[in-house]
Amino acid sequence: MKWLLVYLLFLNTVLYSQHVEKTDTFAFYTSSLYPEVHNNNYKDALQKAQKAILDAEAKGNIKEQSTQHYNLGKLYYDLNKYDDAIESLSKSSVLFKDLKPDAKQVATYYVLGLCYMAKENEDLAVLQFNKAKSVLNKIKGKDEADLLKLQNGLVYKAKDNLDLAQSVFASIIAKPDNPFLINTKVEALFQTGCIENQRNKNNLALNYLNKALELNATIDNLDQRSNILFALSTVYDKTLDKSTAYSYLKQHLNIKERISIRNNRRLGIDDYTKFKESERLKEIIQANNEIREQEKTNKFSKLISILAIALISILSLLSLSLYKNNIIRNQSNLLLLEKNNELEIAKDKAEKASKARSEFLSTVSHELRTPLNAINGIAHLLLQENPKKNQLDYLSSLKFSGDYLTKFINEILEINKIESHHVEVEQTTFNLKQLLLGIKNSLKELAIANSNNLILDIDEAIPDYLIGDPTKLSQIILNLINNALKFTKNGEIKLTANLDTLEDKKAKLYFEITDTGIGIPEDKLVSVFDSFSQGSIEVNRKYGGTGLGLTIVKKLIKILGGKIKLTSIVGEGSTFSFKLEFEISEKPIELKPIKKINYDSKLENKRILVVEDNKINQMITRKMLQNKKIICEIIDNGEDAIETVRTTKYDLILMDVHLPGINGTVATENIRVFDKTTPIIALTAISLHENREMLLSFGMNEVITKPFVPEDFYTTIALHI
Repeated sequence: MKWLLVYLLFLNTVLYSQHVEKTDTFAFYTSSLYPEVHNNNYKDALQKAQKAILDAEAKGNIKEQSTQHYNLGKLYYDLNKYDDAIESLSKSSVLFKDLKPDAKQVATYYVLGLCYMAKENEDLAVLQFNKAKSVLNKIKGKDEADLLKLQNGLVYKAKDNLDLAQSVFASIIAKPDNPFLINTKVEALFQTGCIENQRNKNNLALNYLNKALELNATIDNLDQRSNILFALSTVYDKTLDKSTAYSYLKQHLNIKERISIRNNRRLGIDDYTKFKESERLKEIIQANNEIREQEKTNKFSKLISILAIALISILSLLSLSLYKNNIIRNQSNLLLLEKNNELEIAKDKAEKASKARSEFLSTVSHELRTPLNAINGIAHLLLQENPKKNQLDYLSSLKFSGDYLTKFINEILEINKIESHHVEVEQTTFNLKQLLLGIKNSLKELAIANSNNLILDIDEAIPDYLIGDPTKLSQIILNLINNALKFTKNGEIKLTANLDTLEDKKAKLYFEITDTGIGIPEDKLVSVFDSFSQGSIEVNRKYGGTGLGLTIVKKLIKILGGKIKLTSIVGEGSTFSFKLEFEISEKPIELKPIKKINYDSKLENKRILVVEDNKINQMITRKMLQNKKIICEIIDNGEDAIETVRTTKYDLILMDVHLPGINGTVATENIRVFDKTTPIIALTAISLHENREMLLSFGMNEVITKPFVPEDFYTTIALHI
């Protein structure tokens, strides 16, 4: 029975390793029990198995048919085609019912159980494993039945019966070391570690997982090792050992990449589709052969009676025509259904990939804001302390780098919001002429720096008041003019706004930004709108920038219902133009005068509570407040902040949104139950799923985004204190 033990263990290993490379020992004992796959050429193996089935059917060899249907099902299982695997393995199980029980029957039921486990149908999986155990008893495979224990444990775990599952795994772990049971024992250790992790018994979880990792090192099972490394990373992350967690996560990702490379060498979707089509064609050919045989029979019966033959021939032809048409129709319907399912799967994968990309970029940009806030804050504080001249250059460079990174992160977050449909279009009354004049005045110094003449040409026929999204329009025009100023020296930049059409209280406006700068090569006119693209590496190195501005412009114009156009000649300049439609408003805007705040005197001796868990940000915020003679108190969690505000009066609270325990929004909601008046300002490295309106809805008065500009920081506090 030794070969049977090895064979079942091999199948158990396949559940987790998906046909990883076997050692010589496994190859020796299973060479006659498993379909050969040379150099990962599954296409060839599938074709051989199919040919063997046809040969066995032609010879009427039931046992060989059963064996080859098993081989075909096992190959489908290795390719994760579980429905096809179940179909072939079920055919095998039906064929061998009248045969003498043997190891192949055990293997068939076992792999069927693995298929149902993969499809998360634990009840059917248990049924197949029980059949496998029943056949083992018939062939007196007493010791081999222990291999099914692991699957029973996995079923218990899948049904959340952790105590029974842990008991089964413990019995496997307790067995003496056996080179044929290493995979099973490693999996039992790994599953036990996962259960202890679920129960928050971190030390026990680490003990089992480390034992699993150590034992896994003696075998070649990459998938299993990847799972163990990821579990270790998760447990260390829960114990706040971030360094070790990251180390294991990095190893996990490296192995996943190796697994991905290995899997890519297998049968591709196109090869698999072609094989399935060829399989269906063979079935049609076989049906046609049977029809031809039937026709021969009909011709033979023609000798008996001419009239009977004539009648039978007519009926046969009609039946044959209907039969063929039905086969073709059914095959076409199945093919269309399969193609539709493949398209749905591809669509889901594309949507998941897009979502994962957005979430990743959002998380990265969000996580970079906290250390970037520390860099900008420390640079600001050091610049305020009269540094030496040689230090001033370094600090100025540090501040420039921090500002550049802040702009870069903001633009990444903006693109993510647009692509994730988190951007809403406002409908606000605004004065276009005042808006464009304000943009010109804000860029006047930048134009002078490059000796450029900035010209504004506004059509007088444009209505005074429009309804639209002035924020996004400003962002579009600012980006385009900034771009023109950056690539133009000793030249002219002109912003033109003309009335294109006016009807039904709607005005379509034409905007054009023209410069006399370096221009854009013809082959780059399309790619300049791609993310991180600036035409060429040389341009990027000479003029700097993130390469995201034009990407944002194009996406925002599309959201507002327009389309950007670009014409350019190298050495002569570029022209960007677009049209947008606005409703006309008869209601003038009530503009509130902007007050100049003398915050130094207003902030002196004020009492402010800072709720912040990051030690560096605590130090920076405290120092910045103390520089304005503010009395500052620091608390590092939301629970203590609630109790402190309950007993102590403050002039203002600076509340970090992301805190250990309850977060800043929940803490604010609790404070507002008993304190409706104390101003609370949110401090946040705002992410894709956060926005100002959402944070204000929890009872906060204002939001300061990290990394914050010191001038804006002080002004916002002074406005609300």
